Amino acid sequence: MQIDWIITDKDIHKIKDFIEKQKNNPFVQDRKKRNLEGQGFEITKENVWRVLVGCLLTTQQRSGPESNVGKLLQTNPFLLSYDICLNKQDLESFSLETLSDFGGIRRTNNIAREIKVNLSRLEKGLWTDLLTRLKQLDKTPSSALENETADYIDIHLQGFGPKQSRNFLQWLGLTRYEIPIDSRITKWLNKFGFPVVLSAGALGDKNYYQFVSDGIQQLCSASDIYPCILDAAIFASFDEDSWTIDNVGY
Repeated sequence: MQIDWIITDKDIHKIKDFIEKQKNNPFVQDRKKRNLEGQGFEITKENVWRVLVGCLLTTQQRSGPESNVGKLLQTNPFLLSYDICLNKQDLESFSLETLSDFGGIRRTNNIAREIKVNLSRLEKGLWTDLLTRLKQLDKTPSSALENETADYIDIHLQGFGPKQSRNFLQWLGLTRYEIPIDSRITKWLNKFGFPVVLSAGALGDKNYYQFVSDGIQQLCSASDIYPCILDAAIFASFDEDSWTIDNVGY
């Protein structure tokens, strides 16, 4: 069986009008610079680790600039930086204490355990392959390579499903086509008029996730808009005026 995506002129007009309304939002502007203009993070262990921890923190909880997660990610120096974590003998206990003391963070036990497991995997040899793949994607962006790299992250890092593996890559500025699809995206698409009613709860299934992603990419291609920009515009629309030039960089 095969689905034929039919994008109408009305669909294109609606999405272009939506992007036009959000184009000056600092979050959208930052996404454009980071993912389309080559101003993303340098691929270093320190930067990759910070984004990795950020993805674990933003799972199943609010992550806007005024949220507790957002404020934690803006700490300087970052409380769970690579150098700090690398030098902790009991990283899980340290992470749990740091998250608990900061306050307002959900899933602290799970996040602390995932931080420990992922750093252990990286230090045992995963760093070499992961950094090589990220640098390759930085040099030769494509939808197929983005998808392949997201699958690799999903398999090798704990706490990463289809959504967070793509969030990881997008946050680093390495993706244009594959985006992290969550309840905000499905809610917006349902309101927009996606041909089937979408369920955010089903996005953990890889095939379902890919089905929704294919539809988004078809819509964006017909509208001459990169999916990463649509994602940023949707995200910004839910947070209204919370994003500023000073807080988009975390």
